[in-house]
Order: sequence, then C-alpha cells, then structure tokens
Amino acid sequence: MTHEHRTEHRTEDGTAETAPAADSAQARPIRVLLADDEHLIRGALAALLALEDDLVVVTEAASGPEALAMARAHEPDVAVLDLQMPGVDGVTVATTLRSELPGCATMIVTGHGRPGHLKRALEAGARGFVPKTVSAQRLAEIIRTVHAGNRYIDPELAADAISSGDSPLTAREAELLELAADGAPVAEIAERASLAPGTVRNYLSSATAKLGAENRHAAVRLARKRGWL
Repeated sequence: MTHEHRTEHRTEDGTAETAPAADSAQARPIRVLLADDEHLIRGALAALLALEDDLVVVTEAASGPEALAMARAHEPDVAVLDLQMPGVDGVTVATTLRSELPGCATMIVTGHGRPGHLKRALEAGARGFVPKTVSAQRLAEIIRTVHAGNRYIDPELAADAISSGDSPLTAREAELLELAADGAPVAEIAERASLAPGTVRNYLSSATAKLGAENRHAAVRLARKRGWL
C-alpha cells in the first residue's frame, strides 16, 4: 500500500483540513507505444527509452493492425510509428488514432523520409516526423515535445517537402498506382478496388501521363521516388 504525505491547515472557522502536499505528487510518466516491424530495432529502442525516467514503453507492435489493437488496449500518450509496416502503414494508423484516440499524439519514424510521406503524415495529424537516423536521446526529447502539444519535423525533410511541390495525382490515382506496384494485373486491381477494369485502366493511364512515365510500372517507381505514394 502506498501512503500519501498530507499537509494540514486551518480554515477560517478553525477546523482542520488536510490536503496532499503540493510537492509530493510525481508527474505520471509519458506512456509510449512503439510500432516497428524490425524486431531488433524496436527492442533496442525500447531498452534505450526505458532509461528515461519520465518515459515508459507500455506496449510494442510489429505491424499496422497490431499497432491499432495495442493502442486501443493500452491508450498510450504517444504512439511512435514506423512509416512502412505490414498490413497498414504508419500514416494510416495515425489517421485512425486521430479519430479513435484523440488524446494520443502520433509521430512517424522512417528510413525513407520522402517529401510526399511528410505531407501525408501531417494530413493524418501526426505531430512528429523524424528519420530513423535520429538518436534515442533525441527521440526521447521529441516524444516529450509532441506530448506537450507541440510539433517536430526534421528540418531537412521539411526543406525537401517545400521544394518538391505537390503531387499531381488524385487520391484515387495514387491508390490504384499503389495497388499496381507489385505487378498485379488490371483485373486483380479492379477487384481489390471494387472498380470496373476499364475504369482502372483509365485511372492508371491518367496517372502515367501526369507523371510523364512510359508505363504504369515506371509511374509507380517515379511516384515513390518523389514520395507521392
């Protein structure tokens, strides 16, 4: 059982009244979710963050769906999400958490910090966007920053995003290019997107033309290089 130190003072009518000592309560540590499909990196990061007195890693996840499940179960203060994860990516997880757990600040950590990814992350409500090259100590500082309601964007990534310009692709064109990335035939893409094959061809042709690519496979490579997928 824990005991709480209390102070006593007298009210105007002389009766005694006790209250918790102002200096006895310690701030609750920031509760963190770590989501990364690379187990070694995630484990090392969890161990390093555990050295911080004001941070506690309450749960870990190795995929997008697992990150959502763990966030719902543990309700962390900050979710540190890898951009590329199996199932759904970190930006999609951030989008879902913004509506389901508005008290959980999200931040994206990525080894592929392209300008388009940054823009998607900001649109999803992520409050931090940092490369995986950041040190654990610096990451801890950024976690504190986003938990306090502030935002941190890696300066180099921010500069790249400003100079890159906006994607010429519509949301549907980008979605279908992503579905075409693994070389799936039009019929399969159409089934997965619940569209007619002819409609899919039209969208892919439009996206390819906008990017000035010779075919949809080249369009996928170009869009990914610029961070638009």
